[in-house]
Amino acid sequence: MEIIRSAVNAFFQFRAYVMLPIIILVISLIIGMSLKHALMSSLKLAAGFAGIFIAFDFFVENINPAVSALAAVRGLDFPVLDVGWPPLAAITWASPIAHISIPLIIAVNVLMLSLNLTKTIYIDIWNYWHFAMLGAFVLAVSGSMLMGLAATALIAVYIIKMSDWTGPEVQREMGLEGITISPLSSVGLLPYAQGVNMIFDRIPGVRSWVFNPAKKGTAVTVLGDPMVVGVIVGILLGIAAAYPVKDILELSVHIAAVMFILPKCGGLIGEGMGEVSQTLRSSIQRRFPSKAGLLVALDTAVVMDNKSILTTGIILMPIAVLIALVLPGNRTLPLGDLPSLVSQVAVIVLVCRSNVFRSVAAGIPLVIAYLLIATELAPLITSLSHQVGATVPEGFLITAMTDGGNPVRYWAFMLFQGNIIALIIIPLFIFLLAVSRRRYLASVKSLSAENSTK
Repeated sequence: MEIIRSAVNAFFQFRAYVMLPIIILVISLIIGMSLKHALMSSLKLAAGFAGIFIAFDFFVENINPAVSALAAVRGLDFPVLDVGWPPLAAITWASPIAHISIPLIIAVNVLMLSLNLTKTIYIDIWNYWHFAMLGAFVLAVSGSMLMGLAATALIAVYIIKMSDWTGPEVQREMGLEGITISPLSSVGLLPYAQGVNMIFDRIPGVRSWVFNPAKKGTAVTVLGDPMVVGVIVGILLGIAAAYPVKDILELSVHIAAVMFILPKCGGLIGEGMGEVSQTLRSSIQRRFPSKAGLLVALDTAVVMDNKSILTTGIILMPIAVLIALVLPGNRTLPLGDLPSLVSQVAVIVLVCRSNVFRSVAAGIPLVIAYLLIATELAPLITSLSHQVGATVPEGFLITAMTDGGNPVRYWAFMLFQGNIIALIIIPLFIFLLAVSRRRYLASVKSLSAENSTK
């Protein structure tokens, strides 16, 4: 067991843009791709992921000081530090449950595929930490490894199924056939997204409001360009933080640059994975003819060239800061996890057919939930940090706004504690699942009809 743990720890020392391309290269060669094509696909994937990490790191370096300055200028006291998702991932991988979670989740996926319970091949091993984090929470409060593993397995089943139902949305909005998105933080929100979209569909007048900078073949105003939105957000944030004019302009250009670079990196990832996913699906379906329509689940980076996703995330960032300043019960100021809003809202934007108006409206209640849950779970996350030897600033608690405040993981965590409110929510959750399934089947039928006419 110690040898396995050491090997896993060594493996996960690599960043996702190194680890995932290695996995894809091995898979590509196994399924019969030529060495040249396998290497080029893996290299495109690595370059795209690295570009996204570099852009986000640059973004964090620029936006965190601005938000911190805003808090200082306004004399605000927020004792819970938003350290972003990377420390949470590191804490999770250091948990006793993490190393068992990897073979457990692979086994769950293989079992679901063999029983025709899913069409998703969940190869995004890096994001397994999202499942293991729930297991680590349950283990911490219950002391039961069995309950922690059960929680990990159950959330994995749910997310793999949601990846199934997200596949048609990815194909319709991105034109990527055979690919879906994987992270719990995004696809876990699919029932919520479908529910909100259904409500909008039933509101006269409002249902016809559309702002879609991602739609091809139509004119988009200057204000609809993500770079321009980035400039506006930078100016507003710089003014609120009492920045001098020079710093305001630099912040604005920096955000605009990130908004330009991210779609290019996302397109490179989609290009790199296109041939791999098609070859993988064909290889499996050739050996197992009954396995038609398989999907390869990847990180949300694969959809980052959707302008509506970027625009929605950027608009929600200053909104999240404003909400944090006035929200009763909140003790978390969005910092390290603020840029993650772009990734989290991906499934919402896809479900809303890239309509930024609907997506932002759906994102506001989500931001409120993120902040309150992140604040509530901060003591537990801080305790887990101490247990694995992570450094925590004295006098502070740590959390991450989106990944520490994810409502799906929190609800599951409360269920495993027998929380009465969590139990009461079950009928609503089942209803939203039914809505999601019905819309999934309608999307599949619509896409099939479109393909048959081509």
